[in-house]
Amino acid sequence: MLSCAAPRAPAGGVGGDASLITCPGIADIWTLAFDRVPKNQNKRCGRGAGAASRRARGRPASLGPHMMAAAGARGGGLSGLLPAQTSLEYALLDAVAQQEKDDLVYQYLQKVDGWEQDLAVPEFADDGLLIVGVHSAKFPNEKVLDNITSAVLRYNITHPVVNDAEASLWQELEVSCWPTLVILGPRGNMLFSLIGEGHKDKLFLYTSIALKYYKDRGQIRDNKIGIKLYKDSLPPSPLLFPGKVTVDQATNRLVVADTGHHRILVIWKNGQIQYSIGGPNPGRRDGLFSEASFNSPQGVAVMDNIIYVADTENHLIRKIDLEAEKVSTVAGVGVQGTDKEGGAKGEEQPISSPWDVVFGTSGSEVQRNNILWIAMAGIHQIWALLLDSGKLPKKNELKKGTCLPFAGSGNEENRNNAYPHKAGFAQPSGLSLASEDPWNCLFVADSESSTVRTVSLKDGAVKPLIGGERDPMNLFAFGDVDGAGIDVKLQHPLGVAWDKKRNLLYVADSYNHKIKVVDPKTKSCTTLAGTGNTNNVASSSFTESTFNEPGGLCVGENGQLLYVADTNNHQIKVMDLETKTVSVLPVFKSENAVVDGPLLLEKPKTAPRLPKSAPAVKLPPVSVCPGQTLQFRLRLEFPSGAKLTEGAPSCWFLSADGNEWLLQGQAPSGDIESISDQPTISLRIPDRCGSPDVVLSVSVFLYYCSADSSACMMKGVLFRQPLQVADTQAGHRAPVELRHVF
Repeated sequence: MLSCAAPRAPAGGVGGDASLITCPGIADIWTLAFDRVPKNQNKRCGRGAGAASRRARGRPASLGPHMMAAAGARGGGLSGLLPAQTSLEYALLDAVAQQEKDDLVYQYLQKVDGWEQDLAVPEFADDGLLIVGVHSAKFPNEKVLDNITSAVLRYNITHPVVNDAEASLWQELEVSCWPTLVILGPRGNMLFSLIGEGHKDKLFLYTSIALKYYKDRGQIRDNKIGIKLYKDSLPPSPLLFPGKVTVDQATNRLVVADTGHHRILVIWKNGQIQYSIGGPNPGRRDGLFSEASFNSPQGVAVMDNIIYVADTENHLIRKIDLEAEKVSTVAGVGVQGTDKEGGAKGEEQPISSPWDVVFGTSGSEVQRNNILWIAMAGIHQIWALLLDSGKLPKKNELKKGTCLPFAGSGNEENRNNAYPHKAGFAQPSGLSLASEDPWNCLFVADSESSTVRTVSLKDGAVKPLIGGERDPMNLFAFGDVDGAGIDVKLQHPLGVAWDKKRNLLYVADSYNHKIKVVDPKTKSCTTLAGTGNTNNVASSSFTESTFNEPGGLCVGENGQLLYVADTNNHQIKVMDLETKTVSVLPVFKSENAVVDGPLLLEKPKTAPRLPKSAPAVKLPPVSVCPGQTLQFRLRLEFPSGAKLTEGAPSCWFLSADGNEWLLQGQAPSGDIESISDQPTISLRIPDRCGSPDVVLSVSVFLYYCSADSSACMMKGVLFRQPLQVADTQAGHRAPVELRHVF
């Protein structure tokens, strides 16, 4: 039985400081999946030329068949496979019958398997077939194990995921872009590589023939093992990764996308559930509330007892009629589309990963909310669904039900342009409307460019508001910096909400775990709430409040309250904009039974594993006596201009292998919050000592970025301090300085 109750390092160590998040299988044919790119390699592959990118919001790399492996001795990496596999693929183009294709692949395997020296990946071999995801993060927040664990849970991933936090595997294996798919044999030997999306047929062909080939040679056994997943140990909760929230202004009810439970909740403002529609399992079914189903819904918009839902993983827009208690589909065909031109009737128009929706008005003089604006994250565009006949800027009269793009070329860019179809977005994920003058625009939370942009409702012009930088191709201009305009730095914002009363815009700065406020007139942006710490605080002031990847927000109670979908805390938080306090909305069933899960106690910290490259510094022995307090002062030097990564857990840990008595009653760990003000670590020698000679280890883990944020990395250093314990009284001792230059 393999227990996956907590992250762990893979057996034997895989690629330095990588960690394994889930561990449900053993394999002889391995498929490894790398996703996300390090900062200095912002390159992704597509589905052939001009491929539509797949929605991949901070998910571990193993979502879909993106499989890859490692560099070996032949050809220095994946390039060693290229000549032989290119010959195979040309031959496959000429093959007609399936048996002919199978034979070609089998012959290819005989050749590759017979090479004198394997293109091998060490430490990868056992029995069966296993998919392994390797998560090579883009954002600092995506490197944190707890956040990756949340993503594994959110997307119901049940295969192993390796956290390649420093992209060491990526670099060691010489990966050039993602997704790159590679199949390994029983010896960890590379067999095939596939670059880009859209290789389903080849993937299945290569894998099935590889399994047959090695079974014929007796090198694969059909073993089964027990699996215990971390998610199965979690307590029940009324909300699971809620993505978005909106207010029914007419009734003061809330509509919540309970994304992890695959359902929509309609909640009275006291927290009582009125309707629960869909869930708990994913599905795609219209009909009565009792039979309808959704798949990871996100954006919601409500008016006149009608709710529109961005049914994200179904690639649909759904309509909920609260009076008839029925669900229907109004846009999408149920599979991910790549069409960037649109124009078909909604039910016939393929769409791609809709992430948010908001009501709007066409160019007619009568304000009638006849448009549903859609943040189409999967193809990086803003779309419109005509709820009634009307016109869009620079468009002819459009029929009711027409579904088409309004802004964005479909290229993943941070490109602003006066012509809406020449502008570029990068996974737009949040929308809010300011229909009044002088704004008359859509606000867009553009997550992958870490910006907030505006789209004019008069002519469709796309303009910058805050975040990003001037180079439209640079999607790595992120951080946590208040300021104005382009000087502001956000980290993967997912939601925006317009406050008509104050003419302010609220932003869910998701990966910074904060709520920001923007004055669109001056483009100034400041932190409104959230310390950046993800520890869940139930109620507090704005300055002491905490969030964990908030995904959506909305303004209610005539501008008094701001409701926040605190996604990874599985809560709706209520921010009182007048008293500056934050509380949790208690969600309970109509029979008044509270269904909130139990409070999660803070887990004791576990020391991460130091990178193999981390130096070990042996210090001169120190004489101490029982009852004495030693101090260790960190004196770490960094490259000029370097800064610690916001939200990443830079920290120190104490250990004394075989002499744990030394640390009883002590603080064995602590955070490192500033390069300029590094902590001093105190250790009191116990009154009763178990040994006269002890070695104290101080492990230091640091996440920092270069001055221009072009590269972020995780580094470590180990200090070993021998202690000689004697009964003689020691005099005052100056602090021991722990020095190292990175």
